[in-house]
Amino acid sequence: MASIADILTRRAGAAFAAQGLPDSLGRVVESGRPDLAPYQCNGAMAAAKIAGKPPRAIAEAVAAALEGDDLIEAVEIAGPGFINLTPKTHVYAMRAAEIAGDALAGAEPVAVPRGVVIDFGGPNVAKPMHVGHLRSSIIGDSLQRLFRFRGDRVTSDVHLGDWGLQMGQLITEVARVMPDLPYFDASFTGPYPDESPVTMDDLQLLYPRASAACKEDKARLEEARQATRELQAGRAGYVALWRHFAAVSKAALETDFAALGVHFDLWKGESDVDALVPGMVEDLKSRGVTHEDQGAWIIPVAREDEKRELPPFLLLKSDGAALYETTDLATILDRKKEQDPDLILYVVDARQADHFEKVFRAADKAGYFDRTQLEHIGFGTMNGPDGKPFKTREGGVLKLSDLIRMATDKARARLEEAGLGQEGDAEEREAVARAVGIAAIKFADLSNLRTTNYIFDLDRFVAFEGKTGPYLLYAAVRIKSMMRKAKDQGVAPGEIVIGADEEAALVRALDGFALAASEAYDKRSPNYLCDHAFTLAQAFSKFYANCPVLGAEDEAVKASRLALAALTLKQLETVFSLIGIDAPERM
Repeated sequence: MASIADILTRRAGAAFAAQGLPDSLGRVVESGRPDLAPYQCNGAMAAAKIAGKPPRAIAEAVAAALEGDDLIEAVEIAGPGFINLTPKTHVYAMRAAEIAGDALAGAEPVAVPRGVVIDFGGPNVAKPMHVGHLRSSIIGDSLQRLFRFRGDRVTSDVHLGDWGLQMGQLITEVARVMPDLPYFDASFTGPYPDESPVTMDDLQLLYPRASAACKEDKARLEEARQATRELQAGRAGYVALWRHFAAVSKAALETDFAALGVHFDLWKGESDVDALVPGMVEDLKSRGVTHEDQGAWIIPVAREDEKRELPPFLLLKSDGAALYETTDLATILDRKKEQDPDLILYVVDARQADHFEKVFRAADKAGYFDRTQLEHIGFGTMNGPDGKPFKTREGGVLKLSDLIRMATDKARARLEEAGLGQEGDAEEREAVARAVGIAAIKFADLSNLRTTNYIFDLDRFVAFEGKTGPYLLYAAVRIKSMMRKAKDQGVAPGEIVIGADEEAALVRALDGFALAASEAYDKRSPNYLCDHAFTLAQAFSKFYANCPVLGAEDEAVKASRLALAALTLKQLETVFSLIGIDAPERM
């Protein structure tokens, strides 16, 4: 399907070609001065240099060629040669009907579907999710939804941190607290208990204590490193205990992710590729991809044309230990064997840019993937009023579950103040408050350009006015209410016929979805979807205020406007599904 701007571009392009000029000069866009005309073409400016004529003269010739076009109501020239275009009303009606009948609500599928792996750079085992995990979770989730929506084959992987030093720290700390457990008896032959000796609450206390002790005491740190080495070497008791850590952590993480509406195809971690590391290292050595440097094995990744030299990729430390870089490279190798994707996206904090650049260049040198097939989808931080990464009043890191609770509490209070969401029983009212709270958090995050930082301001996020998630939910709920009333009155949507300016403006807003989805996809940034949803909600608000729907006296107009309202709801809910929010039935 072609947008209205694309349709007009073809007509304007033909008019330029008729003057002996490139048809590419006929590009039409939405006008920056909608008070003059809804669309404009600025090609006469560039054409003047080619033709050696004043731009206005060229614009007049193009306008003359467009006169009488069956799709164009008016052509006017403004200033030195801007061509303003107003399409005929049946063009709007035609485009609205196309969007209404389209499974993608007006968006375009990708021309060639690809296999895509999305890595969420997930949280570490034994640690609760906190606000620092919010952005990777919801940006990554929105991207997996968008890529699937447009036709790609997506595999999402949480990619847990479950195989590093923190495991050895935990093992040694549990040994101090519960030394009689069989996991620490080297002579014990099993079987080990099925039930974990620690809960997630225990881990949340034990890990910070162990980490602090290792920072203060070198002997404790070496003890933790030794336990890590023994775990990775396969010591049975440590492996059994580690599995308990992983199981209770995964259960807690699933609860947190589910609260955000985020789901993964794979729950893999660093441990899943540990067995690949020895063979990978030997292969890289045999092919000369890596070489020894002061006892360590490295892969040089710096480029001569760079101002800042990138440090080498460290495959193995001098003591033979593998690092995060090593497991990340092994994970790429694993994905090549298991999914063989065309593209891998890593949705991880922008501060990890150098790490991923080294990994990607190493993967390219190793022949696993071309550098262009690996992308770091970096993002900024969520900051407090002081401009620094958000902390609690006590200076600690806010748990994600506490953030969701805070947003729900704030949404509940705001709903009560506004007299909204008070229908139904207590359970239904609580569900509405939670939906509003989640929408507030997600939209506030995703509406920002991915690469920028933003200030956390919950009072502003939960407002029902302005560019917020709750405002969008209210717009959708208002349409749902209208559709229920229409059904009760026996009124059904009919053929869309455009008459009022607000109706045409609403169709133009609907028409913008294809570009918004394409921009969000190409730039890996969901803010384009959020911008579109807000623009659409605003256009509907103006339409609703100036064009009576169920109150229209003419039955055909009533049915047409109801169809426009239904189409707006369809597209809004489509965008909601892409950014991971749900609109309640009533509010």
